[in-house]
Amino acid sequence: MTAAIDTIVPVVVIMGLGVAAQVLADRLAVPSVLFLVLAGVAVGPEGLGVVDPATFGDALPAIVGLSVAIIVFEGAFHLHVDRLREAPTESIRLVTVGAAGALVGTAVVVRYALGTTWGLAFLVGSLLVATGPTVITPIMNVVPVRERVATTLETEGVVNDVTAAILAIVTFEYVVVETHSVGTLAAEFGVRFGIGIVVGLAVAAVVWYLLRHVGLSAENAPQNARLIVLIAALVAYALAELLAAQVDAAEAGIAAVATAGFVLGNADIPYRAEIERFKGDITLLVLAFVFITLAALLSVRDLVALGVGGLLVVALVAGVLRPALVLLCTVGSRWTLRERLFVGAIGPRGIIPASVATLFALELRATNPGAASTLVGTVFLVILATVVVQGGFARHIAQALDVIPMRVIVVGGGRVGTALAERLEDRGEEVVVVDADSRVVEEARAAGYTATHGDATEADVLRGAGAGNASVIAAATGDDDVNLLVAQLAKNRFGVETVVARVNQPANVAAFEDLDVEAVPTGMSVAWSMDNFIERPGIAHWMTEMDRIGDVQEIALTSSDVAGRTVAEIGGELDDGCYIALINRDGESQVPHADDVLEREDRVTFIGKKEAVRDAIDYCQSG
Repeated sequence: MTAAIDTIVPVVVIMGLGVAAQVLADRLAVPSVLFLVLAGVAVGPEGLGVVDPATFGDALPAIVGLSVAIIVFEGAFHLHVDRLREAPTESIRLVTVGAAGALVGTAVVVRYALGTTWGLAFLVGSLLVATGPTVITPIMNVVPVRERVATTLETEGVVNDVTAAILAIVTFEYVVVETHSVGTLAAEFGVRFGIGIVVGLAVAAVVWYLLRHVGLSAENAPQNARLIVLIAALVAYALAELLAAQVDAAEAGIAAVATAGFVLGNADIPYRAEIERFKGDITLLVLAFVFITLAALLSVRDLVALGVGGLLVVALVAGVLRPALVLLCTVGSRWTLRERLFVGAIGPRGIIPASVATLFALELRATNPGAASTLVGTVFLVILATVVVQGGFARHIAQALDVIPMRVIVVGGGRVGTALAERLEDRGEEVVVVDADSRVVEEARAAGYTATHGDATEADVLRGAGAGNASVIAAATGDDDVNLLVAQLAKNRFGVETVVARVNQPANVAAFEDLDVEAVPTGMSVAWSMDNFIERPGIAHWMTEMDRIGDVQEIALTSSDVAGRTVAEIGGELDDGCYIALINRDGESQVPHADDVLEREDRVTFIGKKEAVRDAIDYCQSG
């Protein structure tokens, strides 16, 4: 009984702290990993001594492995192909050139800052390639940057987790244990990757078939779907590890769960919204367990032993190498300089380096205790520093660099809401669709929109969709009561500047106008459009044609390079087919003259071909 209590108490403490960390993180808009790491240090053997990883004995590596499998699976599940198209070039560069640069650069820094052997330096470098979904996803949940930036960071995290896990094992066998030759290095890496990909594809295919073609009980179908997907993640990991062990390999499981998660996340499967919510809750618990348990392994002695050299490693790896590699990998991209700097400032290391470094240290302690201490101390110091600084201050960094765009929230994913979302996204807006019907949400996501499931008349749902950082909320449902409640929340609770509401019954227009909401009566809007074709056919046809091949956009001028220059100077640098149509300053609009000087924060309206207008917007809002 005593042994059972010795195990139960740490688990309960870890789960309780995990939930508390999540609640506190939501309240302070700070990534939860920050509190999880600090909690692990506080309750570990060198703190209060409540949680001792030794309690779990030899089962700890297996528990950590299965937990990481769930976390990586969920991260990959959210990587939709449509999102990846937002920044394909940047993602590919970061997981190839960026990863290789991080490996070599970190090894050089560790070699000369700490005076280690090249073998140990490259081992540390291979581990610190990983950023990982365990740390990136919580950050992206509270820092609503542009989709292309978030997708690139999440893609890099998932891919580099797999790369680092396999690369570290191969490096360990080659340069430390010295059981392999140079000629087998690439082959070992390829075998592990190959086994993982094949197993992941096979498991994903089986799960897809079960969900799509095997009848699930109608009453318990969503629950069964959730359980099938959860087991799929664990089976993919275990099966890949089992097959890899047959060829004297290891760490193929991470590649398997990443592959299975990505394939299923992009497949047409039922009950997607329920699966995502369930996986999110499970991930929260295993994330808490892994981070708190591994943080409890931190040894102050190992950290202090690194001395000034350890601090130098952190400063150079996180403060110099990471930004330099990101700037290199994003040369020529359509990202702004501020977005490039933000990604360069966000590179926290997570679970994979911590768990794998711990396994290596256990094996090294008997033969080379000095190398084991340096390995664990360096890896955990970088993890601790990057999670606390980059994770804890990610939102502040984003705000300082001004990379959090104002969102447009469309409530209602029906015909009107979807049509509105399509027009807004086509103009480059950051749009989130909110609907209470999970089927509608699934259809919106399948169409490539960012969608949230929930009742938008609840403040928490709107907050989760980004209402605190929204420039516009459009209530577009077929229910006036819902639209009115959403408009009230948007105006009174979140202080959204522009609130537009669809009004289905003309008698309700006055109630919306009393809230200072832009009311759009459904019947009248159709009448206005028809009247335009009757009374102003030339303009109506021109606007229809413009809607297909052109665009009209109003933006705030924020570029210091453009401010202070005349309309003629700016117009000469815009692409053919794009013109400055209107300038609004201090609430007053005027048709521009050639010698008018543009000022920062002027509202400038562009008209012309779609691509030319987008280029003009980037030109006037970057730099």
